[in-house]
Amino acid sequence: MKLRCAVLDDYQGVALASADWSALADRVDVRVLREHLTDRDALVAALEDCEIVVVMRERTPMDAELLDRLPRLRLLVTSGMRNASIDLAAAARHGITVCGTTSSAEPPVELTWALILGLARHVRTEAQGLREGGPWQSTVGTDLAGRTLGLLGLGRIGSRVARVGLAFGMDVLAWSPHLTDERAAEHGVRRAADKRELMARSDVVSLHLVLSDRTRGIVGEDELRAMLPTARLVNTSRAGLVDGDALLRALREGWIAGAGLDVFATEPLPADDPLRTLPNVLALPHLGYVTEANYARFHGGAVEDIEAWLAGAPIRELG
Repeated sequence: MKLRCAVLDDYQGVALASADWSALADRVDVRVLREHLTDRDALVAALEDCEIVVVMRERTPMDAELLDRLPRLRLLVTSGMRNASIDLAAAARHGITVCGTTSSAEPPVELTWALILGLARHVRTEAQGLREGGPWQSTVGTDLAGRTLGLLGLGRIGSRVARVGLAFGMDVLAWSPHLTDERAAEHGVRRAADKRELMARSDVVSLHLVLSDRTRGIVGEDELRAMLPTARLVNTSRAGLVDGDALLRALREGWIAGAGLDVFATEPLPADDPLRTLPNVLALPHLGYVTEANYARFHGGAVEDIEAWLAGAPIRELG
């Protein structure tokens, strides 16, 4: 009898086409769920007969309560090698193996710059005006050359964002709790003395930190008020890095000029969320890692993880 595998939250319907799943065909029945299930009972009903579940990033949290209700589950595969929405301790208690996949830093770097450039050149406003027959040119763009890019985080992604900023002729500052002058210099940037200096001096602030207890809310009201009124905040990392209420006030009251956002506290973003309609927000539906090559890594890695687990030698285990 074949095992059953569910692939969750395949929004674009490309999971099966992104990798060769045929190696599993004689041992595993694979089904794909495109609809995001927010109702917990409906989610349990969809997964309760499955021994294997594949999740895409943090779209569907696998917490202890959910894992308690999935007694057949034996293998949980996540895209990437980090997923804060999986309760690894609960998985271990239930004897569930949790594995990850490889991923690339380039897609979120590229999307970060799509947001920065979109904000600087008012792309949404001008494109919408052109499409709707509005005025031919209604805004004046902001130059990036000679401006200051502030990076909260200079790791695998932040360092690559810095490289592009330097290519645009920007002065690049960076700060994180453990960043040293030497590490900053390795990437051709300067370390800000503290977080407040980075916020106050930057024309664009971009976040590239891992969300943890230490970094949650690292950008709050004080940091947003310290920013230039002409500055923009860009977040392609995790929504929890920023105090959401403070950000709404900053955008509504003009503490900052705007924000480019790819991550949200609740995803999909509720239809009535003000971030959907604020004129100084350029928002995307968490597309930072959504590219053809990255999806091939994710889904191809999922097949590899399942094959290795079936062979009794799991790879890329988490926890």
